[in-house]
Formats: sequence, C-alpha cells, structure tokens
Amino acid sequence: MPTANAGELRDKQQKVHRKVERANHDLDESSARLRQATQALSHAREQLTEARAELGDVRARLEVARQRDEEMKAALAAAEARLAQAQDDVAQGKSALQDQHEAVVDAITSIYEQGDPGLMAIGSLMDAQSPADLTRQHEANSSIMDKQSNAYDDLQAAEVLLKVHENEVQEATADVAAKRQEAADHLVEMQQLTQEALDAKDKVKGLVGDRKDAEAMAFEAKQKDKKALAKLKRQEAKIQRLIQEAIRKARERARRKAAREARKAAAHGGGPVDTNGLLMHPVSGPITSPYGYRIHPIYHYWGLHDGDDFGAPCGAPLVAVRNGKVLTEYYSSVWGNRLYINLGMVNGKFITVIYNHLSRYAVGSGQVVRRGETVGYVGTTGWSTGCHLHFTVMENGHPVDPMKYF
Repeated sequence: MPTANAGELRDKQQKVHRKVERANHDLDESSARLRQATQALSHAREQLTEARAELGDVRARLEVARQRDEEMKAALAAAEARLAQAQDDVAQGKSALQDQHEAVVDAITSIYEQGDPGLMAIGSLMDAQSPADLTRQHEANSSIMDKQSNAYDDLQAAEVLLKVHENEVQEATADVAAKRQEAADHLVEMQQLTQEALDAKDKVKGLVGDRKDAEAMAFEAKQKDKKALAKLKRQEAKIQRLIQEAIRKARERARRKAAREARKAAAHGGGPVDTNGLLMHPVSGPITSPYGYRIHPIYHYWGLHDGDDFGAPCGAPLVAVRNGKVLTEYYSSVWGNRLYINLGMVNGKFITVIYNHLSRYAVGSGQVVRRGETVGYVGTTGWSTGCHLHFTVMENGHPVDPMKYF
C-alpha cells in the first residue's frame, strides 16, 4: 500500500476514534440509569417496529392465501361438476349402447327368420311378374340390408362414445383427486399462516407493553436526573457565593497591592509586573472532548460542555495547574468527586479551576497548593462512562474555554 494512502487511512481512523470518544464523553452528561433506560426504550421501539412489519407481512400473505383458497374451492367445485356430468354421460352411454345392442339383435333375428338375404333376393327376381314387381322386391331387400348395416354402425358409434365418456370420467376423477389434495395442502398452509398471524399479534401486544414500561422507566430516570441537576445547581450556587466573596477579597488585595507598587514605582522609577497567566495541564493525556456547545445525546437540548475532557487512566495523578488555594471539595451524584481551587487574580480576572470525577483527593479545603503538586487522582465517579478528567476554568465565576490559558 502506498505510504500516502496508509497515512490517510490512519488519519481517518484517528478521526473516527476521536468521534467515538467524544460521543462517549457527551454521555457523561446523563446518568447511567438514564442511559440504560433510553437504550432500552430505543431497543423496544425498534423491536416493536419490526414486529409490526412482520405482522403486516403475515397478514398480507394470509390474505393472498385466503384468496387462493377461494379460487381453489371454485376450481374443485367445477371439477366435481365436470365429474358428475361425465358420470351421467357414461350412464346415458351405457343405456344407449344397450339399446343399440338390442337393435342389432332384432335385425339379425329378423334376417334369419326371413332366410338368407342372397337367396331371398334371387327368389324375388325369379318370382317377379313385371318390372314393377322386380323393382319393389329389390327395394325391400335393400331396405333389410340397410337396416342391418345401420344397426351395426349405431352399435359401434355407441361403443366409441361410451369409451370417450369413460375416459372423461377417469380424467375428471383424477382432476378432482388432485384438487382435493391441493386444497388439503393449502389448508395446512392456511393454518400455519393463521398461527403465525396470531403469534405475531401476541408479540406486538407484548412489545407494546415493553415499550410502555421502557417509556415509564425513561421518564422516571429523567425525573431523577432533573432532581440531581437541581441539587447540583443549589450546591453550585453556594460555591458561587464563596467564589464571589473570594473575588471581592482578591480584588481588595490587588487594589492595595497595586497602590503599594505604584508608590514604590514612583519612588524607584517603576518596573515590569509579572502577568504570565499560562496554566500547566492538569494531567498527562489528550483532550478527548473540548469545551463548547453541542446537542445533548439524550435530552437533545443545545447546551454548553463547560470544560475540557482529558483522557487518562483511573488513578493517574492530577496536579495543580498554578499556585492556589483549595476552595472546597465535595461529592455530587452528577460530577462525582469535585475539587475547586482558587488561583487568585490572573491577568486581571479571578480564576477558579474545577476537577471532576476524581477517584480520591490528595488535598483538602483551605489547603495552599503549589504548581505541579498532586491534588487528586483520575476516576470515573458520578455521571461518567469511563476514566477521565473533566476540567473547568472559571473567570470571575463563569466557565470559559480552558485552552486560552494553556
């Protein structure tokens, strides 16, 4: 494979991997209970859709089978009617054959009673007294011979016709038997389709119940999440008051410090003030989901992902990004173990950083920390799908993009 193509494939693979990681981290903004309930509801809806489609397919096939059943019944009735007609024709043919047989017997009997037809014809010619007598005798003899010939012809015709009708009876009998067997086989198919339709209908009923249960579970999970979020807001409101008080004090200290430095500058000619506001990374690991607005994967609202997610294994050390003082640490059902550190005034703004989802703390409230000092360890507590750090930077109590400080 060409090197360029291999590189492109690696880039695509990395992009897909980042998208998957981002999707997983987005799910951190909802509880595992809600994620499971939402997945169950989605699965129940998919199953119900499939079951309804299956039921519709079975019903359609059953309707076709019913139409075919009506056609087969009509065909069987027609075949039975043809058989009955053929049997009636045979009966009539046998009767006609019997009549023709009797006619032949009568003709033969009459001839033998009158004598040999050839001798009778010669005798008649010898006894004729006139040409007219000769003509009448000849016609009489011809009539006798014609009757005999006709009787034989009619008998043969009756035999042929009877054979035709008997063949028709055999064909009609075979046709009726075949159609009866076909109807019996079709009846079995109808019974199977009917049972399939009943089973599919029962399945739909069951899945409707499952969907309702899943909807109820999802609703309950959302309500619990809303309560957890409301509790979190109350906790954050208390901490926000602490931050605002710290901001007020920091500004007062900064004002006094600025006044002192101004006096010193006036006395000694002034000098530069260190305003380096860069922070070090809180953990060794890539940013898997950055700060920014996005659609919540479950609630579907447009909301702020108020920090950077760093991918790191559980237990990895978390460090202070700058000198500061621990404001508070507490557990939230949403964010898990949280750690707030005030960094003081940085470039004219009061900075507070928040570490979320910690497995445990290494420092406590009121403790002064130095840049690079271990303050806690990576975990997956709270609403989290895996080990990582959700790191938030706040300017004067409001979240901002941490990247501007790194």
